[in-house]
Amino acid sequence: MNTLSSDPEPVHQPDEPKTAPEHSGRSRFFWQGKVLPAFWTTASVFSIVINIVLIVVVLILAGELFSIKNLVQVQLVDGLYANFVKMDEAHIRTTIQVNDTIQLHDSIPVVFDLPLKQGTEITLTKDTPIKKANVILNGQPVPTDIILKEGTRMSIALDLVVPVNQQVPVELSVPIHLLVPVDIPLSQTELHEPFTGLQDVVAPYKKFLDGLPDSWGGLMCIPFKGWPCSP
Repeated sequence: MNTLSSDPEPVHQPDEPKTAPEHSGRSRFFWQGKVLPAFWTTASVFSIVINIVLIVVVLILAGELFSIKNLVQVQLVDGLYANFVKMDEAHIRTTIQVNDTIQLHDSIPVVFDLPLKQGTEITLTKDTPIKKANVILNGQPVPTDIILKEGTRMSIALDLVVPVNQQVPVELSVPIHLLVPVDIPLSQTELHEPFTGLQDVVAPYKKFLDGLPDSWGGLMCIPFKGWPCSP
């Protein structure tokens, strides 16, 4: 009897799926067989990356802007405004030494009474008659009229008051050596107007910078109008 040997038929196994390379997933994300979706996907990713980069740049620049704002406000605008105010309130205080010669040209009125009491000698300028004069002859007084000839010298005693009233010219050179203290407030000089004008020029910039935030915390408080940042 023939024995039939039946070998088991080989079982057909389904083919195992082949592992796709890793980059195929990324390729399918950008390329799905259609041009328009691939374009929009690529543009969206590119836009997100650019926005992230711009946000980082803006944050970095904003931090620098706070430093620049403080530098411009404190060291430039506030400094200029404060110094303009101090200049307007300042005083010029010093001591001036004066060395000079003053020429005086004037006249002085001289009014006074001059008493005159002294003996003197006079000379007659013409013949002078003297009536009822007593002439001593032989020790006896003899009344007679006499004439004193021109050129006769006589000794007399003066006792009188002479009034003096006249203008006396005066010309003098007077040397002067002085130390003159000086205190001039600039607010009372012509410099007051330009100093206040400079303050008015800087004041709007000072007010504008004072209203800007100095940090991120101050910037975040602006939408809340001070809350919750107010003390």
